[in-house]
Amino acid sequence: MDSTLKLVLQVIALLAIVAGSLFSLIGVLGLIRLPDVYTRLHAAGKVSVFGAALLVVAAVALESLGLGKALVLIVLLIIAGPAVSHALASAAYRTGVPMQRAARDDLAEQRGRPLSSGPRSADPSSDLPV
Repeated sequence: MDSTLKLVLQVIALLAIVAGSLFSLIGVLGLIRLPDVYTRLHAAGKVSVFGAALLVVAAVALESLGLGKALVLIVLLIIAGPAVSHALASAAYRTGVPMQRAARDDLAEQRGRPLSSGPRSADPSSDLPV
């Protein structure tokens, strides 16, 4: 391998490691500092996914043997991260986990409930829209 190409790949890997670590650090700080489960899921679902994806990019830049597997992993991370966060937030809402300092609650307004009251009953099927 040409030494110039190797140097460029090492610089790309270094930048991806720094950026990925910063994204992951911001995600962890969001998990610690944010007030409720909904905002914490936002930090985990958005920021940490891109941190992990950048770390995979760094690994591929240093060792290009698993390029196809790495691309599949990055795509799955980007698709699954927000979907999992949405599912967890939906489950938290249906079980009545309250929102802290909520400006509005569109789901409660649609169902005729006051702001941040959570579900009416413990039965999740009764909480589905008609």
